[in-house]
Amino acid sequence: MFETMTAAAADKIMALAGLYRDDPRAHKMDLGVGVYKDATGETVVMQAVREAEKRLYDSQTTKSYLGMGGDEGFNKAMLKLVFADSADPSRIFCGQAAGGTGALRILAELLSKARPGATVWLSDPTWPIHEPLIKLTQLKTAAYPYFDAATGKVKFDKMVRGLDAARPGDIVLLHGCCHNPTGADLTIDQWKRIADFVTEKDLFPLIDLAYQGFGNGLDADAAAVRLLAKRVPEMAVATSCSKNFSVYRDRVGAMMLLCKDAASTKIVGSQALMSTRLMYSMPPDHAAATIRIILEDEALAANWKNELEEMRLRILNLRNGMADALRRHSNSDRFDFVASHRGMFSRLGLTETQVERLRDEFGIYMVSDSRFNVAGLREDRLEELAKAVVCVL
Repeated sequence: MFETMTAAAADKIMALAGLYRDDPRAHKMDLGVGVYKDATGETVVMQAVREAEKRLYDSQTTKSYLGMGGDEGFNKAMLKLVFADSADPSRIFCGQAAGGTGALRILAELLSKARPGATVWLSDPTWPIHEPLIKLTQLKTAAYPYFDAATGKVKFDKMVRGLDAARPGDIVLLHGCCHNPTGADLTIDQWKRIADFVTEKDLFPLIDLAYQGFGNGLDADAAAVRLLAKRVPEMAVATSCSKNFSVYRDRVGAMMLLCKDAASTKIVGSQALMSTRLMYSMPPDHAAATIRIILEDEALAANWKNELEEMRLRILNLRNGMADALRRHSNSDRFDFVASHRGMFSRLGLTETQVERLRDEFGIYMVSDSRFNVAGLREDRLEELAKAVVCVL
């Protein structure tokens, strides 16, 4: 049966994690896998999550199925968290998914049914899973210019010119905030131009919102989604709770579809649920129920928001500290962009050889394109990292 198969190519980030795990050096530094770590280097359970899990344990009386859409209370709370009052709720379908990746996979399947053969336009670069995930459907992919490695900024004019090649009915995948892997985001004025552009060109926006709350704040990070919701007739959003609730292994996210009217929403929602049914039947419950408890309780929600804000501010402080250290040791402003980026990641603009030297000589692990996890840094090791980076230039 399997004699014609060859081994699948290793996932670069997971392979990097394996190399890090097997490295015996005590001073090694893991900046590869995208998880938030506190000042001690641990990915802890948030206080609000711990309390909500206790309440769930005490109150839950059954493990019976919830259904393909998951926890309806969770869906309602997530819809409010992302869209606020930017669109009529009757026009929006929201379904629980197995993480942000699960949400993207179901949305890709749904869009393939709606527009078989359409092209999904991806930023260059984008999250490595985007392209292979989309290619599992009948959809095609193409790239639009996005990041200028020399300046660390978005090439916005080139981005728009690149998207001008898109045909009516094509899909544009946009990072709602905290662009992965670059950390370079669009400004609100640029988002307004994108809203006008996709409307004029009859393009469908698909927003990947994996890091709400990690950039400029919960509401600010959803500003692009809300702006588009007021201007475009249809759009889709895949959102993840892995980072902002720190429930990585529990796999919970949501898929959201803004439709032209309530009648269309019912039809589209039924198709999304059928895709869920055929893919993994229904999503896991534990984390969604936990998050529902948090968001429905005023005190718990306030506790969660405070802890999330502490995490966000710590990332910003790490960015500023890293940029300062690199400026001192390189005697240049080459890496100042690190401070202006947002979210968990930035790209340092190093070559693959330089990244290998960081790993081999200094025990510093980052992805081969020099994407590093800012949230994996420790305040007491910024100088050490900056010295090593300058050493391999």
